[in-house]
Amino acid sequence: MDDPHDTVSPQRAAEAARQGMRPPRRRRFYRNAAPAPAAGAEGYAVQLDGRPVRTPAGRVLAAPTFALAQAIAAEWDAQGETIAPATMPLTRLASAIIDGVSDRPESVAADIQKYLASDLVCYRAGKPQALVGRQASAWDPILDWARQTLAADFSIGEGIIHVAQPQHALTAAGAAIPDDPWPLGALHAATTLTGSALIALALLWGRLTVEEAWRAAHVDDDWNIEQWGDDALAMERRAARFAEFAAAATVLRLLQGGPSRPAP
Repeated sequence: MDDPHDTVSPQRAAEAARQGMRPPRRRRFYRNAAPAPAAGAEGYAVQLDGRPVRTPAGRVLAAPTFALAQAIAAEWDAQGETIAPATMPLTRLASAIIDGVSDRPESVAADIQKYLASDLVCYRAGKPQALVGRQASAWDPILDWARQTLAADFSIGEGIIHVAQPQHALTAAGAAIPDDPWPLGALHAATTLTGSALIALALLWGRLTVEEAWRAAHVDDDWNIEQWGDDALAMERRAARFAEFAAAATVLRLLQGGPSRPAP
């Protein structure tokens, strides 16, 4: 029997807290999940045994394309005896777009614009030289692409001091942000997960694959891991964030032929 006076490690305490915050899973109550034409609306609804799935706001979970609805339905079909929302990033993103983006696309686009004004790829280390070189190798091609394809010429700086970007660059890059809620919502998710609207736009336009975009967003993190080692909890969180990022990329791909998720 465990001694109640034994010291509990911070890692075990954190895990216990996370477990305690997780709501109990709901038992699977359906046999099959499949897409079907949405009744009274465009697109394809995800149905469980012929009944439509609802978002948290009570709206029908429906996607613009059959392929995307099929991918969302596959998440539901893959569930076991209980439903684990953490394994359903496409469903969560689709619900967020339907409930949170479709009614306020202007504010979502404005949030992406804020990332452009202080984009990750514009802030560089002054040393060590190996990190400086690694950042340049990963980020300079993205800035070159923005300059050549979007006519957006961004400035870079050293350290964390704010770099005021030219208005013409912000305007030109901002013009590449889509208006439609679905690609807009996926782009916003990719932006917040990487800290870079330029990386997200390069993903949207097919300039970067999912793996390339994720690696570009984690140049500094990967460098620190190489120097100091990794942390199990941090790597667990990173894996969960990658699943969310891959879901955003999947939405973009199934909407308009963008990049696909790489093999694990």
